[in-house]
Amino acid sequence: MVEEETSPIFIMICLAILIIALVAIILVKSISLIEHLYSYFYKKPLYTHFYVRLKKLSPQHQKFLKQKFVFYTRLSPKQQSFFQHRLITFIAHKSFEGRDDFEITEEVKLYIGATAVMLTFGMRNFLLNRLQKIIIYPDVYFSTINKVQHKGEFNPHLRALVFSWKDFLVGFDTHKDNVNLAIHEFMHVIQINTHNHKNISAVIFSDANKELENLLKQDDLRNKLINSRYFREYAFTNRVEFLAVLVESFIESPQVFKQNFPEFYKKIKEMLNYHFAGY
Repeated sequence: MVEEETSPIFIMICLAILIIALVAIILVKSISLIEHLYSYFYKKPLYTHFYVRLKKLSPQHQKFLKQKFVFYTRLSPKQQSFFQHRLITFIAHKSFEGRDDFEITEEVKLYIGATAVMLTFGMRNFLLNRLQKIIIYPDVYFSTINKVQHKGEFNPHLRALVFSWKDFLVGFDTHKDNVNLAIHEFMHVIQINTHNHKNISAVIFSDANKELENLLKQDDLRNKLINSRYFREYAFTNRVEFLAVLVESFIESPQVFKQNFPEFYKKIKEMLNYHFAGY
């Protein structure tokens, strides 16, 4: 039996595929290295927003955002289009469930989704994959996990975020008191979502968070924080709650925060990659 010889063309095609694959791997690694170096010096990703086709909210829903979210009104028209795209995408990727006869409306989804998009707008990865389900009660509810009445909580094992709708709205209706349930609980989601992740936004977030914790170890700064009473006492429960409370203040009264605690303000700004008007 005569053995068939391997076609030279086939060999050339295989070699070409291997070379292309190798070049692609080198290119990806090089871009990753460049971006990490860039983020080291500038504390932000090379890029944050890139979309093939932008999804757009209805005029009615755009009006809702302008009425309810000061953050959205501070964005440029181009940034607002990015915000809308992210909001539609976020809502489509999450399940919303009402409890105790609470009705999930489009307004409920917009309110919740816009909060998440607002906090992750400076991050490239915004879908918060550690979160799958959002459960809403009309009022405070009994937590089967902690066996106490709750206004809100995040369960990372069930990938579920739970809110009392009454208290959710209070956080947005009362401005500049630096207490916002939605922002607080979503920050817990973001903290879990960035833990041990290697994407550039997670790396920047984690690095800035470590630097923030180091600042807190300085006795003079810690005493200044406590004595100022600008942050409520709950902030000093643990480092997780500390960050969530700081971000509440960062969002609701950024100028006061910046004026009184510029070191902490700078780290929160780096963590969220906020380079927008008002921040």
